[in-house]
Amino acid sequence: MNKKYVALSIASVMSAFFAMGILDIIGIATNYVKVDFQLSDTFVGILSFMLFLSFLLFSVPTGALMNKIGQKKTVMLSILVMCAALSCLLISYTLPSVVVFFLILGVGITLIQVGLSPLLANIVSGKSLASALTFGQFVKALGSFLIPILGAWASFYLGSWRYLFPFLIAYSILSILILHFTPIHEQKVSKSMSMKAAFSLLGHRVILLSFLSMLCHVGLDVGMNIASPKLMVERVGGSIEVATYANSVYFLFRTVGCFLGSLVLSKVSHKVFYNVSMLIIILGAAGLFFADNVYTLYLCIGLVAIGNSNVYPIIVSRCMLYLPDNKNEVSALMVTGLFGGAIFPLIMGIASDAMNTQVGGLIVLSLGILYMMFWSVRVKEQ
Repeated sequence: MNKKYVALSIASVMSAFFAMGILDIIGIATNYVKVDFQLSDTFVGILSFMLFLSFLLFSVPTGALMNKIGQKKTVMLSILVMCAALSCLLISYTLPSVVVFFLILGVGITLIQVGLSPLLANIVSGKSLASALTFGQFVKALGSFLIPILGAWASFYLGSWRYLFPFLIAYSILSILILHFTPIHEQKVSKSMSMKAAFSLLGHRVILLSFLSMLCHVGLDVGMNIASPKLMVERVGGSIEVATYANSVYFLFRTVGCFLGSLVLSKVSHKVFYNVSMLIIILGAAGLFFADNVYTLYLCIGLVAIGNSNVYPIIVSRCMLYLPDNKNEVSALMVTGLFGGAIFPLIMGIASDAMNTQVGGLIVLSLGILYMMFWSVRVKEQ
């Protein structure tokens, strides 16, 4: 395949990864709407839960949609759906429109999460796929990193965080045009996809073990973001506002990990890289049980983040290489596994309340980490 063609195709897909990063504004949206409408933590939690519910309900149907209209059109549609969600809040900023916004945005994020990985797999294959997927996650992380900063800028200088949306929509339209005019050869799909057919792939041992590992990976990711500030308050005191800097530390190390993974994964064994990542996670998680000062906690949080940053692309690429003719179904199943982000925090909360300490939540996360180690032992490298 022509190198120039490959480079242009990858660049167009990366523009969509960046669009996913800047359009996935669930994080800042929950903070702003809570203040603007004086919402309770419970109601805000329900809004966030809608996102993970979308992963559970719409991932497999999205895979079926890809079989009919193609992966590139699915990604383009997803960006349009997310732009429609932003437009809802631009037109009307009321509590009902906020609920509609979260519902539509959740569907859009599900569409793009399912569509991007198999689309990229048409351009990059073999050992380079995990590296390319990791670089895509890095590009997405850059977009996510910019959004809180740009949201604060819009709120301060333009009068409202919502006035950032026209700029986001403008870039998104540009990304759609780039994808539209970039030829990407997609593997032909000769069969339709049903819910039963997609979930029947769990009959493959590799796919089942990988799906469960994906649940644990996302549960660890979301669980750390929720537990870290609470752990900071419990161990060193201070306000929850100051303690949320722990989230920034986690996100920074995760972004660095994605970048390093994009450079290294194409050069070393994925199994070796995964095992090293797990060792780093274990060191960080073990330290969290005993850390009692700010900097040690930051270090341990950072270790978990950098270790967990490349698990998703390694698992997804392994499954796509295992079933190359079922990339759409595999991608849909793996995104369904993102529902783990809703399951783990719930169990962590119950455990922490029962033990009256955040150690309860850490124990739950440790069980997930143990299973992720088990995945490496049971699933051989392709």
